[in-house]
Amino acid sequence: MQRGRRDSVAFTVVVAALVLLGGILMAFVVALSGAPGSLALAALVAAVPVGPLIGCFMWLDRYEPEPRNLLVAGLLWGAFAATGAALVFQGIGLAGGASERDSLAVVAPVTEELTKGAFLMLLLWWRRHELDGVLDGIVYAGMVGVGFAYTENILYLAAAYDGTDGLGPGGTTALTTTFVVRCLISPFAHPFFTAFIGIGVGLAIASRRTVVRVLAPIAGFAIAALLHGVWNSSTLSGGGFFVVYGTLMFPVFLAVVAFAVYRRRSERPLLVRALQDAADRGLLPATDIPWLVDLRARRHARRWARHHGGPLAERGMRDYQAAAIELGYLHHRYLRGTAPADFSARGLEHVEELRRIRPYISFPGQVVPTR
Repeated sequence: MQRGRRDSVAFTVVVAALVLLGGILMAFVVALSGAPGSLALAALVAAVPVGPLIGCFMWLDRYEPEPRNLLVAGLLWGAFAATGAALVFQGIGLAGGASERDSLAVVAPVTEELTKGAFLMLLLWWRRHELDGVLDGIVYAGMVGVGFAYTENILYLAAAYDGTDGLGPGGTTALTTTFVVRCLISPFAHPFFTAFIGIGVGLAIASRRTVVRVLAPIAGFAIAALLHGVWNSSTLSGGGFFVVYGTLMFPVFLAVVAFAVYRRRSERPLLVRALQDAADRGLLPATDIPWLVDLRARRHARRWARHHGGPLAERGMRDYQAAAIELGYLHHRYLRGTAPADFSARGLEHVEELRRIRPYISFPGQVVPTR
């Protein structure tokens, strides 16, 4: 586990440093804009879709909640590191002779998906054990996309209000139009594009074949950049945006949503099979499984624990459930033949945690242990 701790520290240091650098660069961009009042207004308006979008990804993440610090890191990466790096790369592209049209249709999609997807690749490299499959990849990609969209929307909304976007005199009408298009009609755009990178990374994690592990993230990036390029290109013609939106983007978006919901629904039978096999091996009591694989049963067990044992009992129940779920997903990867290299050490940690807590908790209908 020593290597795992080193990888975790390396991930934290690299992500924190790049987020800080990106934040400094974006602060410099804000200072150059010379309109702090407009940016403050834009920041408030751009925040409108953020909460609902995060809520959607948190809903997808309920069976095996990812560490909150990593989800926040994804948001910050998208908001600062990815946006800052994308601005630098796009500036290099323009300085190298790329036209405004080429920058919008090619350079921006490639650089933005590259910088957003870098967070997922860092997870894959240093925090691989946090990724259990496609659904985790979608959740992390979505968080990065939400953060990126928020910062980008601030810049677009402020430019619309100030009239510096070249589309009109500005004011509240321009701000409202931009808000409707970017925050109401297409708030999902950046999370949607980057979700394909997340799917690619998730497929790489879940596959036993080396070719899939290598090509799936690349294919996910290519699809993300392609769709992003088509989306950006549609804004170059008058009615093209709504044609592309209605005939391509929204249907594909609905397909991705349906796929994500399907994967979420498959989490329960996955856990049942994995935990039942773990119970058959004596790693946890089989009678606990119904209280671990059903979300409503989990909540009921925590409420029951709090009612009979107070906050400490609820905390014990929560910790027990978390350790059991982690064991379940780890055991699932073992059964599939895609277990990580440190599978045994991590599995032992989870089993020891379960055995440490189990004597002090009980599930509804069981005898409450005496302390």
